[in-house]
Amino acid sequence: MAAFKSPPPPSPLKSAAWLVEHLSDPQVRVLDCRYALTDPLVGRIAYLEGHVPGAIYADLETDLSGPVQPGGVGGRHPLPDPARLAGWLGSVGIGGDSVVVTYDDPSTGQGFYAARAWWLLRWLGLGQVYVLDGGWPAFLAAGGQASTAEPDFPPTTFTPDVRGDLVATAEDVLGRDAGTLLIDSRAPARYRGDVEPLDRKAGHIPGAVNREWAGALGERGHWQGGEAQAARLGAGDAPTITYCGSGVSAAPNLLARELAGVPLGPQNRLYAGSWSDWVSDDARAVATGEEG
Repeated sequence: MAAFKSPPPPSPLKSAAWLVEHLSDPQVRVLDCRYALTDPLVGRIAYLEGHVPGAIYADLETDLSGPVQPGGVGGRHPLPDPARLAGWLGSVGIGGDSVVVTYDDPSTGQGFYAARAWWLLRWLGLGQVYVLDGGWPAFLAAGGQASTAEPDFPPTTFTPDVRGDLVATAEDVLGRDAGTLLIDSRAPARYRGDVEPLDRKAGHIPGAVNREWAGALGERGHWQGGEAQAARLGAGDAPTITYCGSGVSAAPNLLARELAGVPLGPQNRLYAGSWSDWVSDDARAVATGEEG
């Protein structure tokens, strides 16, 4: 008798055509997550020049991250305080019954901010949150019209129901069993330790395999399908812990794993502090070169 397999999770994506059709639905909210690590004002300026009508700007530093801690503990983009994040969401009109679509601009080469917002809202307990497949360019290509008006939705209450099973700590990484796959989502040169433009040490966590986040995206910034994601990640049914530099660019691989049929949870977790948290403690080992 065949083993029972749970049904695949609902797709974490929405198409641009769906968004154009449903923009006026009263429960739909849109988060514009465009940003650039090299220039924190780029995303805000792009938003002011034109965005999805009704979209709320979500800043990586001020809205989607907590304050950096002394010594780098928690990484360069720590998880925000759940109550503070929930308070901000409620203040911009997002409640527990909202259907939220996040987007960024994959044509810039940094199409991971929308996935960060998606993961954070799932971590906070919101069930209906999705990433716009293809991002801002796809919305325009689908006939969407840019707006410069900032929305003013009535505030509501967002009650967080934090899902701790989505998060792995440094201790979890250290204590993982042999069957858990540790995925480094950074560019290969950073994984190998050839370069390190942002953090205090170069290299990777011993035992990690490299699956650069950008491989999750295909033509014109659209997400590859579930079979392609499964083949790319090579995780099979093994539990995974995914990390990057600071817990932001790992998010596409978490979404890719969900596209491959493994929902966020114990089998598909984020090491939230990631490499920048790992190297905050000199007692933790560092590896260089290729592995796995």
